[in-house]
Amino acid sequence: MPKTIKGHAAPLPLANVDTDVIMPKRFLITITREGLADGTFADLRFDDAGAPRPDFILNQTPWNKATILIVGDNFGCGSSREHAVWGMAQLGFTAAIGTGFAGIFYDNARKNGLALPIVTPEVRDQLMTLAADPDGGEFCINIETRTITASNITVPFQIDGATQNALIRGGDDTLDTLEYAETIRAFEAGLTDKMRVRVIK
Repeated sequence: MPKTIKGHAAPLPLANVDTDVIMPKRFLITITREGLADGTFADLRFDDAGAPRPDFILNQTPWNKATILIVGDNFGCGSSREHAVWGMAQLGFTAAIGTGFAGIFYDNARKNGLALPIVTPEVRDQLMTLAADPDGGEFCINIETRTITASNITVPFQIDGATQNALIRGGDDTLDTLEYAETIRAFEAGLTDKMRVRVIK
């Protein structure tokens, strides 16, 4: 993943948006990660007949091209379904900026390269206002310097070091473990030798 994430932002000020809102359970029938974009925010994006809701922000120009969300408090609460993160990524989102995120959702996002910068309520509201302006322009999230630039402002955000490194390197827990493959094999070999000695005795 690049050290900077750039794109237009859309405001989604709803609080307590849970994973069932992000990815309704009826879309969890797939055995792969594919085809989840249609399910992402489905009940907000579409009516009962499947037609786009014209009043929903992601169905409006220019926000229908947004790749960054400015979200309300406690985004991603609810169940642990990783499909919510997969669907957001498939719909084209690379980041969501908020005041805090549910823990499991945050971990799932880190593992799948979805950046979740954490800002103060005051900064979030400021960014929300800028995102609501159709001429608000591009947002730039610098993962390395932990700053967000939009319009004529640059503000800091919080992110833990492990998540920051994972986003910059494009890694996950599996890839991190593979870096220690030789050490792990050596440790396993040592255990095997000890077990062999015990058997001989």
